[in-house]
Amino acid sequence: MNQLQLFQFPYLSDNYGFLLHDEETGETAAIDCGDAESYLQALDSTSWKLTEIWITHHHWDHTQGLEEVKAKTGCKVRGPEEKAKAIAGLDEKFWDGDKFTFAGREVQVISTPGHTTDMINFYLPSEGKLFSGDTLFTLGCGRLFEGTPQMMWEGLQKLMALPVETLVYGSHEYTLANAKFALSVDKENEMLHARSVEFIEMREKGEATVPTTLELELATNPFLRAGDGSIRKALNLQDASDAAVFAEIRKRKDNF
Repeated sequence: MNQLQLFQFPYLSDNYGFLLHDEETGETAAIDCGDAESYLQALDSTSWKLTEIWITHHHWDHTQGLEEVKAKTGCKVRGPEEKAKAIAGLDEKFWDGDKFTFAGREVQVISTPGHTTDMINFYLPSEGKLFSGDTLFTLGCGRLFEGTPQMMWEGLQKLMALPVETLVYGSHEYTLANAKFALSVDKENEMLHARSVEFIEMREKGEATVPTTLELELATNPFLRAGDGSIRKALNLQDASDAAVFAEIRKRKDNF
């Protein structure tokens, strides 16, 4: 089976959109749809016909183009079960542990409530790709608008258990700000320092810092490193639970 083609494009101020395409079947999926014009332009530039949209959560910058694109393409829309807010235009609803098939490939749904209570991620084992929405970013994680730190930490642990070579496609270009914060709580991490320099150079060239790999995030993303001794020492939380350390890191990021 051939690898799916992926087209990544920026939209709005700092969002990323993604198109997945299978040459054999002609099927094309969009991950989220926060701006109709940007998604339609991406489809036009690739000459791919959209067959489905996968929605990660209800926030407007992930959904506001959904109904227009659906009307113009006739695609079906998959998304999360209704939790905090209904999403207009969904044809199929999924939650943690559910699976569906795209172009003959299994797509696993992983729920990670925290950023929102309806947050889901799409994982394609055959492709080694995770579309993490606003759960996991390069060197960061989503702000907690609707869930609790405990919920978010439990969700992140699900993602941390995936194969380390997994490519992580977060939905925002937040990496430079994330790197500055990460260095404030993980000063001794040499790999983090090196990545931070690399990311500055990449952004100066206009290059995207997405995707990342789970292996790199486990080594340098403070939100996945609540058990690390140096971070715990820096926070004076040597004897706290991992969830409590994560909560403190998230609180500090919110006020950074």
